[in-house]
Amino acid sequence: MANAGAVFRRGALVERPAPRHAPGLHAHLLALKEHGFDAAPTPVGLTAGGREQLTFVPGDVALPPFPGWVLTTTALESVGRLLRRLHEASEDIGAGTDVEWPQDLADPAGGTMVCHNDVCPENVVFRDGRAAALIDFDLAAPGRPLWDLAMTARYWVPMLDPLSAAPLYPGGPDVSARLRILADGYGLPPGERAGLPGVIEQATETCRAFVTRRVADGDPVYLQALAERGGWKRWDRMQAWLAAHRETFTVALLD
Repeated sequence: MANAGAVFRRGALVERPAPRHAPGLHAHLLALKEHGFDAAPTPVGLTAGGREQLTFVPGDVALPPFPGWVLTTTALESVGRLLRRLHEASEDIGAGTDVEWPQDLADPAGGTMVCHNDVCPENVVFRDGRAAALIDFDLAAPGRPLWDLAMTARYWVPMLDPLSAAPLYPGGPDVSARLRILADGYGLPPGERAGLPGVIEQATETCRAFVTRRVADGDPVYLQALAERGGWKRWDRMQAWLAAHRETFTVALLD
């Protein structure tokens, strides 16, 4: 949403607006590759005009309204596995103390590894129906692995009340079952499963605060999106639904 109309492919490269912390982020992406995570764009450089160049990652990316393959069990499991691979590499690297990581969607509890924080369908590249790479690391920041999994669950399960989910995910997905599939695909340890629903609620609060700031700043993209998706009533409904079903989700994760 933030870079709509400003991203261009030029052959084997993608050129897009560079985030303020681009040098530190580029160093992290290169470190990920050195630690065996080859499922992300490789930074090529920065231009004089405040843009960045990265390698193009071939594959399919889902855009709303999402195609049916987005909701397959295979797709969901593969997203969990890909996120786990990212976290294993990120844990080996750690979080650079000299990088001013963006706090927009960052884990309020902090952490010693860099999370992606925005693993939505639009930021996952698929090949043959399976998640193959992650793109758009602009909002990456230090946090807990469980936080990144919670953020991912919001989009991929999705953790939305039925009314909110209907326009993007037709067919009424079984939220409890899909949350379990994502956790299993990720390999979430038993001792961390009971805490995931609560962290999803925290992540939702952080996302709402993020949208609130963008709307208060008069960002036309977020103003339009808020109006088209039901306004703040949708956020109220979604958060109340998450709280009301917390025990159901916990049982599904532990059963």
